[in-house]
Amino acid sequence: MSTYAQSARPRWNDRVPRKARIEVGILGATGAVGQQFASLLATHPWFRATWLAASNRSVGKRYRELAWHLPVACPSDVAEIPVETPKAGRGPKLIFSALDSSVAGEAEEEFAAAGHCVVSNARNHRMDALVPLLVPEINPKHLGLLAHQREFKGWCGTITTNPNCSTVFLAMTLAALRPLRPRRVLVTTLQALSGAGYPGVSSLDATANIVPFIHGEEEKIESETKKILGLLSNHSVTPASLVISAQATRVPVLYGHTETVSVECEEETSPEDVLAAFRAFSGEPQRLHLPSAPRRPIVCLDDLDRPQP
Repeated sequence: MSTYAQSARPRWNDRVPRKARIEVGILGATGAVGQQFASLLATHPWFRATWLAASNRSVGKRYRELAWHLPVACPSDVAEIPVETPKAGRGPKLIFSALDSSVAGEAEEEFAAAGHCVVSNARNHRMDALVPLLVPEINPKHLGLLAHQREFKGWCGTITTNPNCSTVFLAMTLAALRPLRPRRVLVTTLQALSGAGYPGVSSLDATANIVPFIHGEEEKIESETKKILGLLSNHSVTPASLVISAQATRVPVLYGHTETVSVECEEETSPEDVLAAFRAFSGEPQRLHLPSAPRRPIVCLDDLDRPQP
């Protein structure tokens, strides 16, 4: 039995005229993650990127004039936009942050204080008790924390974070198994080179090799997963009580992380029970037919040699 968390396949049933879409900005727009934001937003039916910000060495240049790291071309929608200084108070209300963690913490707080709604890819605020660590299929109710940010932090805006890459699909499968009451989890990740960012892992380290350590990755998987699966109570999240032990490795695969996971449940569980739970799993994005939500968050494969990156 094998499973994988399906990548989002866009459905553009709700396309609206470009001028009517919600304007968004991208912090750290010139890095690999920022360019992924730009690429995905270019074809999104509800949003359009109108403001790009990055470090001083890129300021003043048009987006197309800067080094492009993705295998797809720079989107024409943003190619002519000049890159600006990441100054809080400028740009649209909704901001996607692809800033490096070395600068993201303070910068994102400044934008939130200035009234922006920041959606962050950085790790800095993920474990903040008042910041949602969101996987929409699992814990949309954690967005209730946003009101408490204004109350306790004094921000006019908000910060919402997404999890570490390997945490996302581990949490997704464990959420699907909630009816079976999982209590102990062993996970080994086989993470692709793309997860190390750009320029990433040295070719001499990565070629025909497995690196059995990724700094900070195991701790993030263990702590973030329990927060995502936790329960919102008043102005905090009580982490899930299950025990998670993670081992992270880097493998010579370009894109596509893989995990091997062993789960012990409260009661005896059959493979058929697990498959039924996976196939029945769905969430709020599917109920609302959000345009970039996969129809099925988890796909089960019968082939014994699948999934493969």
